Amino acid sequence: MYTGIVQALLPVAEVEELTGLRRFHLDFSEALMDGLELGASVGLNGVCLTVTAIEGSRVSFEAIAETLRITNLSGVENGTLVNVERSARAGVEVGGHILAGHVVDTAPVLTVENSENNRRLTFRGQPDWLKYVFNKGFLALNGASLTVADLDREATTFSVNLIPETLRRTNFDLLSEGDEVNVEVDQQTQAIVDTVERVLAERDA
Repeated sequence: MYTGIVQALLPVAEVEELTGLRRFHLDFSEALMDGLELGASVGLNGVCLTVTAIEGSRVSFEAIAETLRITNLSGVENGTLVNVERSARAGVEVGGHILAGHVVDTAPVLTVENSENNRRLTFRGQPDWLKYVFNKGFLALNGASLTVADLDREATTFSVNLIPETLRRTNFDLLSEGDEVNVEVDQQTQAIVDTVERVLAERDA
C-alpha cells in the first residue's frame, strides 16, 4: 500500500538488461534505507517493485516483461529520475489516497501549459480505464496522488494542475509533449463503477 506522496526523486544509477526482465539499481538516502529489507515493496514511478538486493545504500529491483509492457519503466535509462515511495506502514498519515502500485496503462502528455505558480498537463487516456476517472476525483500518475482538474470523455483526455511544490518533489517538471506517465485509477472508484455496471447488466438480462 502507498499513499501517493512521493518521498524522493532519484536518478537510476544503473539499468541491467537481462533475459525477460530489467534490473534497476538506485542509491537510497539514509532516510529511505531506514528499516528496508530484502523483499520489501517500493514504488518506482508508481510501480510496486520488490527489493531484490541491498548493498550498502544501493538498492536493486527487477521488472518482468509484462510490467515493462504496460509501464514507462521500459524507457528508463541510466540517470533517469524516478518518483520513489516506500510502502506505507500501519498508522501512517495518508496525505494523498490509497494506492496499490498496480499500474493499468501509460498516458502520453498532449500539452503542457504554464501560468504563474501553476502548470497544467493534459493527457490522452483510454476508454477502458477512463470510465473510472471523474472530474475532481483521484488519479495516480507516476505514483503521485493527483486531483483530476478536467475530463473530456468524448476526446478521451484529462488534465491535472500542478503547484510548484509538486513540481519540485516529482519528475513532472521534466515532462514534455509525448512523454508517457504511469496511470493507476482509484480502486474505490473502480469497485463502485464495476458494481454498478454489473447490477445494471443483471437487471437488464
